Amino acid sequence: MDTLTGPAPAIESSDDIRALEIPRLLIDVNAPPSQELTLQEAKPSSPLSLPSSTDNSAQTLSLSLARAVTIAFNNNPSLQAQRDLIEAQSATVASESSRYWPTISVFANVDGFQSGTTTYNPYGNNTYDFGSAFNQKGQKPNFALTNDGKNLEGASDGPFYIAPGAGLRAVVNGVSANAGLQLDYNIIDFARTPIVRAAQAQLTQLENLYADRLRATQLEVSEAYYKLQRTEQLVRIRDAIVRTDLVILEDTLNLKQAGLVPRVDLLRRSSIVAADEESLIQALADRAVARRDLWTVLNLSSAVIPSASDPISLQPRWPLNLEKTVLAAYDDNPELTAILATQKALMLRQDEVAAQLLPRLSLFAAAGGLGSVERTFNLSTIGDGCCGATFLPLEQVSGYEWSVGLAFNWMIFDAGGTSNRVRALKLQEQATAQRYANTRNDIRLRLERAFLNHEASLAKLVSSRRAVGASKEAFRDTQLRYQTGLSDEISLSITQEQLVDSLVRRLFATVDVNLTYARMLRELLPMPRNPNDPVLTQLTLSFP
Repeated sequence: MDTLTGPAPAIESSDDIRALEIPRLLIDVNAPPSQELTLQEAKPSSPLSLPSSTDNSAQTLSLSLARAVTIAFNNNPSLQAQRDLIEAQSATVASESSRYWPTISVFANVDGFQSGTTTYNPYGNNTYDFGSAFNQKGQKPNFALTNDGKNLEGASDGPFYIAPGAGLRAVVNGVSANAGLQLDYNIIDFARTPIVRAAQAQLTQLENLYADRLRATQLEVSEAYYKLQRTEQLVRIRDAIVRTDLVILEDTLNLKQAGLVPRVDLLRRSSIVAADEESLIQALADRAVARRDLWTVLNLSSAVIPSASDPISLQPRWPLNLEKTVLAAYDDNPELTAILATQKALMLRQDEVAAQLLPRLSLFAAAGGLGSVERTFNLSTIGDGCCGATFLPLEQVSGYEWSVGLAFNWMIFDAGGTSNRVRALKLQEQATAQRYANTRNDIRLRLERAFLNHEASLAKLVSSRRAVGASKEAFRDTQLRYQTGLSDEISLSITQEQLVDSLVRRLFATVDVNLTYARMLRELLPMPRNPNDPVLTQLTLSFP
């Protein structure tokens, strides 16, 4: 072994009793708080912002647990997202409720046009026996014109006669417009009510998820705060241990120089000092991480580092036994109610889809006015020409129109599409029922785990307090005996380890009591379902 490890390095007093070297970054993130965190300083950064090199340096500010919970209720992004979803779903419910009302719309059209036409008649129209007005000149009976209304002038073509090969070319352009109101109303629509009720059920689901999110947020804040308290106290314990180590190391060095203890005692004591320094450095890192954990839950700006201002104090004993705790947790539980609302929404969606196969009856009505101006120009005849009487140089038209009617629709075949959609929703509803059972069991498991660990932590706290008292007395006596040469360094080291272990176990037991209390409180804490209602900060359970 000596060959493998080599000779031990020489130990000098200047090497043994030295200041602990801690990284500068670790010192900065563990800076003591300068003041209390105000609500103005607790405002979060913009949701879409990112940190930059121009940001101000962060300062450490302290806050109480009650203040931390209040800030989280205002700042937490998940809660704000849930509030936005509730507001959006409320708008959806209002939108779907408009199905009970008619829709009224305004319509208007304006268009310009131009067209060129050619009218050509290859055959005469005097062969259909329409009368003398359609006969050709000389054809019997003949159409005759009169001179001064009394004397016949002579035979001529009828005024409506069109000769073979006659035609007319013309160009027409103009503008037309119409405008009016249109009303549509679904008189019979079996899908309307299920759609509205399904939207309301989804709103109920989101409101209960919001209440459950409030519970979860308070638990997250409480856990982060209690763990920060634990790490800060652990830093104090580790720092006190290192200071004690240095005092004992100095005593050991003096005893060695006086020849009262062997060199191995000094080496062993130096090793203990180094190990305790490592524990202190790790405790500092853990505290920095715990501060960042609380910062994340509170969604603070990058210029703030939170620190716990409340001293560690025990929560009161849980006021209910396990059975009453479980029953109270199931009573009006928002997590379970949200699942029931989801199930109800799926049932109503089945009715909505099935209603696609039922008849629909709707009313429609429209009324409006119209007008147009049409100009005809560039007329040219083909052959003898024709049809001139049907062309107007300038035509102006105006008028109105209205209509009222009923529309009936009944889909009688869709190749099973509707029935399969209903079946899919039915299976989703069944899956929701299983999710309800799973959540119910999870709630019971969480409560029983927290309740039993709470009772165990209380018992461990009593035991650890006795251990701390005994370890302090034992360490004090052993240290005095060691200084007088009545005890060796091994006994002192063992006694010191027992004292450190008892202090840490007491700390963990104390914080575990509060953690388990907060976890039980999460399942029973009353929370509002309406985002507009105030959220009260309640850290203990008041139960009649």
